[in-house]
Amino acid sequence: MTAKAGASLDTSILWEAIDWFAVETSVRRLQMRIVKAVQEKRWNKVKALQRLLTHSISGKLSAVHRVTENDGKRTPGVDGDIWNTSSKKLQGVFSLRQRGYRPRPLRRIYIPKANGKLRPLGIPTIRDRAMQALYLLALDPVAETLADRGSYGFRRGRSCADAIERCFTNLYRRSPSWVLEGDIKGCFDNISHRWLLDHVPMDRSILRKWLKSGYLENQMFYDTTSGTPQGGTISPVLANFALDGLEKRLLEAFPVLGPGSWRGKAAQVHLIRYADDFVITANSREILVDRVKPLVEAFLAERGLVLSPEKTLITHVSEGFDFLGQNVRRYPNGKLLIKPSGKSFRSLLTKAQAVVKQLWSAPAGTLIARLNPIIRGWANYHRHVVSKRVFSRMDHMIFRIIWRWAKARHPKKGMRWIKRKYYMRFGHRDWWFFAPNDAPEQRHIPFRLFHANSTPIVRHTLVHSGLNPYDSEWFSYMEKRTRRYPVQIAPTLMGVR
Repeated sequence: MTAKAGASLDTSILWEAIDWFAVETSVRRLQMRIVKAVQEKRWNKVKALQRLLTHSISGKLSAVHRVTENDGKRTPGVDGDIWNTSSKKLQGVFSLRQRGYRPRPLRRIYIPKANGKLRPLGIPTIRDRAMQALYLLALDPVAETLADRGSYGFRRGRSCADAIERCFTNLYRRSPSWVLEGDIKGCFDNISHRWLLDHVPMDRSILRKWLKSGYLENQMFYDTTSGTPQGGTISPVLANFALDGLEKRLLEAFPVLGPGSWRGKAAQVHLIRYADDFVITANSREILVDRVKPLVEAFLAERGLVLSPEKTLITHVSEGFDFLGQNVRRYPNGKLLIKPSGKSFRSLLTKAQAVVKQLWSAPAGTLIARLNPIIRGWANYHRHVVSKRVFSRMDHMIFRIIWRWAKARHPKKGMRWIKRKYYMRFGHRDWWFFAPNDAPEQRHIPFRLFHANSTPIVRHTLVHSGLNPYDSEWFSYMEKRTRRYPVQIAPTLMGVR
């Protein structure tokens, strides 16, 4: 089946028979046209193209496909409904109508934070998530075109590794030497609804309904007077809209081009932001205290936000600071090194201890199956920084935890017996924790514990600050960088104007 913008859906078609390449190509064409209209500041055309996309069958198919194929596809809202069959997915496509649309209240749940507190999440119904995904298709190209160059959170083609590499790029020289560690207090929960309605370029009536939908907790309904729910499909982009523009304010105060640019260059003010966490560099503490911090506070106040007094700090780089799970510090020899933070190290160790305690009587294979993805995910996250010694230390600490587990299982056995049962020699490494493989065709291949130290350290290449994943001019760059697009897509899309 081929779906085009504005075309109607054949009701006899099966979900599995849909030509998703054609659907995504149709959506991408409209998104490229939106980007071009934004660049030309033709806002009436932007509005018309957004309406065309949100009313197109390709957009609706893409939105339903997104919410029914991601990690939250089995998470219901207050109605308890999920779209887990082909017929329900097609019915969901037909239900995405703007006329008469009324979102249901959010289902409020809480998840634990690293500091022991609870983070509230608002879970929309599957239909409301699909509706948000539909409007996100039309809003994200605008957000990407207008975004700050130093923003890396919740954006396609960017990651935490880019934000950390940007920290290194801005700080590896002797100057700047001071950093403002910014943390916004309850960012998602406190963004002004009035500001969002006045500044976000999308259908205001739909946006107002989402913002004012309220939530249910213990069968009680509560109104929402501010904020956008953490759990909504479109919420990250709305938060980025609220925080974008800070870089422009800083450039106006510290220009690097034109009259007075020498003062701006000397100040060495740079913004690196990932979602609501950010750092701002400067050449002196006075610049951060007297000029930068008041500017940031005024910028946030317009959006109903404030800095967290406890977490907003001004730090010298020689003392080091934590950002996105990494510790950035300039050492006495003058070198700037970025390593996994102590908090991140302790968090993984605590998680590994909890898994071993939970599986105290489980077989070794079950323990390895639970630990391997945890260790591998942590190591892959930190593989772009100076992590080799930390990886070795982590492997040693996990070895000690598992050794205590093995001795507790066999208290009457000696060390050599336990070693023969649970540890093997593989290559140049001895004492490698393993378990027999239960698969009949792979019985000769043991199931081994993953070692963080086996992860190669690879320097991350910083993404180009001007990257726009919806602009055809950047498709070849995206293909070379991430290999996310199939080879045949780029020429097809780049030929569309």
